[in-house]
Amino acid sequence: MRWGVVTFPGSLDDHDALYAIDHVLGQTAIPLWHKERDLRGVDCVVLPGGFSYGDYLRCGALARFSPVMESVVGFARDGGLVFGICNGFQVLCEAGLLPGALIRNRNLSFVCEYVHVRVESAATAFTRACGPGEILTLPIKHGEGCYVASEATLSEIEEEGQILLRYADAGGRVTEAANPNGSLHNIAGVMNRQRNVFGLMPHPEHAVEKALGGEDGLKLFRSIAASVAAGRTESVASVAPGP
Repeated sequence: MRWGVVTFPGSLDDHDALYAIDHVLGQTAIPLWHKERDLRGVDCVVLPGGFSYGDYLRCGALARFSPVMESVVGFARDGGLVFGICNGFQVLCEAGLLPGALIRNRNLSFVCEYVHVRVESAATAFTRACGPGEILTLPIKHGEGCYVASEATLSEIEEEGQILLRYADAGGRVTEAANPNGSLHNIAGVMNRQRNVFGLMPHPEHAVEKALGGEDGLKLFRSIAASVAAGRTESVASVAPGP
């Protein structure tokens, strides 16, 4: 499987994502500069965390106009897998590939800590290596991670099962105390209606080795890899045998 990791001016977790994919997962990781339009045949695009364009204006609001994003939008609309982490999540919302928006944390302070998130659905390309209701421990580090959306949008994404991760306590209870930034409905990660674009505020690329404090982040990367592999198997199986 080939992964493409986009670097915008100001990205800082791009090398962490490349390390997680290449050195830990053992798959092909290709750096993509924000001015490139050629995605070089990757199977999944990763938009990493950081401070694209210094987070001037709004987080991700400038990055969404980068040349590479025209290709990412087309890739997503053709069914390609897109995975946005933290600032990447913000970019996806600004680009209209995901519903809702990320605003300043409710206490207006930057948060940097480990949180628990509950897997709301394990029947997706991004969570198939997890169990339904499983609790993952992942780090967060952001000042603008409060997920908001209109009541109509919240109702829709709840009904469509688009919320994949929700802030919870260690026992899986979704409480206000377990919500680190004020996100509506304790939303930590959401996907699009077509189920091929996923954004989350926690950082799975920082939780891929025990030396980093945990390996729960690997489950999301492995989910994507397994989904691509399954798609190829199904594609081969669908080809009629020759004479």
